[in-house]
Amino acid sequence: MFDVVRKHQRLMQLLLLVLIFPAFAFFGIQGYEQFFSSEGAVAKVGSSKITQQEFEQAQRRQLEQLRQMLGQQIDAAALDTPQARARILDGLIAQRALLAEAASERISIPDEQVRRTIRTIPGLGNPDGSFDVERYRSLLRAQGKSEVMFENEVRSDLALQTLPEAVSQTVMVPAALVDRIIEIAEQTREIRTLAFRTDDYAAKVSPTEAQLKAYYEQHAAAFEVPENAKVQYLVLSADAVARQIKVSEADARAYYDQNKTRFATPEERRASHILIKVEPGANEAARKAARAKAEAVLAQLRAGADFAALARAESQDPGSAPAGGDLGFFSADMMAKPFADAVFALKPGQTSDIVETEFGFHIIRLAEVRPGTQRSFESARPEIESEIRAQQSSSRYAEAADTFSNLVYEQPDSLEPAAERFGLTVQGADHVERSGVKDLPRESPLNNPRLLEALFSADSIATKRNTEAVDVGNNTLVSARIVDYRPVQRKPFETVQDEVRRRYTQDAAHELAVQAGTARLAALRGGEAASGFAPPRSVSRAAAADFPAAAVEAVFGASAGKLPVWVGADLGAQGYAVYQIDKVVLPDEKRVADRRDAYRQQLSQAYAQQALADYVEAVRARSKVVTYPERLAPSQNR
Repeated sequence: MFDVVRKHQRLMQLLLLVLIFPAFAFFGIQGYEQFFSSEGAVAKVGSSKITQQEFEQAQRRQLEQLRQMLGQQIDAAALDTPQARARILDGLIAQRALLAEAASERISIPDEQVRRTIRTIPGLGNPDGSFDVERYRSLLRAQGKSEVMFENEVRSDLALQTLPEAVSQTVMVPAALVDRIIEIAEQTREIRTLAFRTDDYAAKVSPTEAQLKAYYEQHAAAFEVPENAKVQYLVLSADAVARQIKVSEADARAYYDQNKTRFATPEERRASHILIKVEPGANEAARKAARAKAEAVLAQLRAGADFAALARAESQDPGSAPAGGDLGFFSADMMAKPFADAVFALKPGQTSDIVETEFGFHIIRLAEVRPGTQRSFESARPEIESEIRAQQSSSRYAEAADTFSNLVYEQPDSLEPAAERFGLTVQGADHVERSGVKDLPRESPLNNPRLLEALFSADSIATKRNTEAVDVGNNTLVSARIVDYRPVQRKPFETVQDEVRRRYTQDAAHELAVQAGTARLAALRGGEAASGFAPPRSVSRAAAADFPAAAVEAVFGASAGKLPVWVGADLGAQGYAVYQIDKVVLPDEKRVADRRDAYRQQLSQAYAQQALADYVEAVRARSKVVTYPERLAPSQNR
């Protein structure tokens, strides 16, 4: 159990959070006012409804989050089984119950925390570290949200997390338990191996034709060509809708004029400074002493002293002093205002008077000016048009989606009318199976479980008509139709006889190896002298290529009270192995001490996850929950 936690504790923690707290950043959780007005609920928590739309959004969000965590190998079908849909609904119910709990506990999130959280959203920062307000507002407009609406969503999300985080932080792990787990997990065992390899028994297998035919009948599925189809499909995405939007030069120029600062590079200046620090809260005497020192340094400069040498000797800025006070290039908004005002009032080569900021007293010398630039309208126009299309496509996509859905339904024998209406291309694919197409990326529409279910429905196979428009996520609709359907077919025995023989021989040889191995194991346990074993080796729980998981489980699952002891393991296609355990070596005190903090952290996280799950379950138990599982069927989720 602990091996699972140790290897996958980060995944377990993130999966728990994925199921309970979907990320809000530009996806959002629904505002309070929507909780009480939505129709078509799939569940109710008190008087708060969870709608079908919210469920589908959570399903799409969790798929994207899992793919970000684990890569594109995550199969979308994993979140579209009855069990997965039930788990997602449970997460939404827990979320809603926790939100009500936070409200009843009068948890308040201050404005500053909301602002700080929004500033951490990826993609909203400028290269200089400042917050891109215009991009933030643009993204909100694209989603039809006001700043107040989004800030309320963030506030709700933060409130939602407060109570569970407090619970998880109360976990304590006993020191004795930590050390005991380290002893178990970090021990090594000295073993010897006696292998019974499958290949060594293959020569003893001589199947008759009758045995091969019987094997062929018993394992029919192994020799089948799965049902598959040649299909056509049509994809309508928000990008496709955006490409149809025509942006006039007047609109693009107006956008440029309103956002000129976004297409400008501000003037930058390179300067050096000498800082005489004043600590926060310093008294007047300390401030006077610092100013006096700064004035003395300034006097030396005016008398001809070298600025860089004096900065290295006197400046109290550890970042720039070794470089002779050089700060590199910077824009005005990167510095404290008094400092920036002084720098941008100088000419190259000039030295400032003493400048006071919150850090102390500065003497500044301007080295170089890099003028600001303004991109021309012509150079910025492609970017402007793209942004305008993106903003407008959100509202136009909904209308286009309705039209697209109607067209593929009303003209079910062809995808061409819908393709012509939206300037799309009908695409084709062959050998599409009910499980998808292995050679295509997982994100391909032809690997989407909802589309595949519609495509291989009895009606679609029989009539070869368009499927309904299926939402495959990311503002994308797809309709498909079968052109040629091929049912499951078993390959004739004559064409696969060699494959049947190979499989039969492999299985029979493996069975012989297991029989020989288990017989020898029983004899050893009965007192037979050990012989034929390989030289001793030390193994740990970290399975190596030549010491597979089945061997690890057998060797480390064996009681080592009285040695030697013998255990066996079925190694699958490799055969069978008997292991003689001669010695158990516990980790020394240094190893335990070195690993103690890491194990304590891992155990704390595992305990915190359990405490969080228990707390969420307790909150849910106090809530009045009504579910409508029949509304979660895949056919309802499109």
